[in-house]
Amino acid sequence: MASLICGSIAYDTIMNFEGRFQDQILPDQIHILNVAFLVPSMRREFGGCAGNIAYNLKLLGGEPVIMATVGGDAAPYLDRLRDLKIDASHIRTLENAFTAQAMITTDLSNNQITAFHPGAMNESHLNQVSDVTAARTQKKSAPVSLAIVAPDGRAGMWEHCHQLADAQIPFIFDPGQGLPMFDGPELLELTELASYLAVNDYEGEMLSKRTGLSLAQLGERVKALIVTKGAEGAQIYAGGKSIAIPPVKATQLIDPTGCGDAFRGGLLFGLENGMDWETTGRLASLMGSIKIAHQGPQNHQLSLDQIKDQFKTAFGFGF
Repeated sequence: MASLICGSIAYDTIMNFEGRFQDQILPDQIHILNVAFLVPSMRREFGGCAGNIAYNLKLLGGEPVIMATVGGDAAPYLDRLRDLKIDASHIRTLENAFTAQAMITTDLSNNQITAFHPGAMNESHLNQVSDVTAARTQKKSAPVSLAIVAPDGRAGMWEHCHQLADAQIPFIFDPGQGLPMFDGPELLELTELASYLAVNDYEGEMLSKRTGLSLAQLGERVKALIVTKGAEGAQIYAGGKSIAIPPVKATQLIDPTGCGDAFRGGLLFGLENGMDWETTGRLASLMGSIKIAHQGPQNHQLSLDQIKDQFKTAFGFGF
């Protein structure tokens, strides 16, 4: 089984501020905000939601197929994906654009301020789900049986949700940072096209406000609604039940960048393998915990056996 990963490919420039944003921002002066943060350390990482999700799914032994759009500066990233044996054949390159760039500053409380240049990502609607399915049929590769639509260009997210629904491929709608680009009726339409909906707790509140529906009501419109809660674990609404997923204590709290994507890699693997929600949610939670103990979104390098060992240690049973 192959999973189609629709979303962004990006370079992340990650900076660490050795203080707390709340100590530098005066609440009564936000209307004239003018702040600067000294960032002694800076590094450039491979990132973007599609790249991160695919990386984590591959660690677990899944078969991710990325559909994304990059710029003329993407050669190092494409080489990396090929080295990892992740299918990059459906990543479109636009030579006259930049690959999406995220400039992320993290403080001592793991709060983040991000500036994002979408670049080639804005042309993601040029990619067609039907091209992927046809190519895999022609090559006699494993068919796409599952997908995720993660943050991407607005038109791309809209088109890919509709194309997956038309192709009858079950998918996770993961609006993430792209959620503010859609109004309430649009979010409801995309939710109802999806099989699964994944948000963090903040996005869940925004989604409820825009649609006028509670999380429980939204959960009734999909097979499952997954709400991540950071250090508090996650909540899954499925089959008329609300399932609490416990957190996994991280060995170190190094960098939260990409933790949500690691979680979604675990979700896809659980769905691919027919796991129940209690197991799928716990595996996803573990992947987020593993990620936060490493700098950058794609620098945790565990074998599947090591992940299985950590899972059994954390939960007392295997997957």
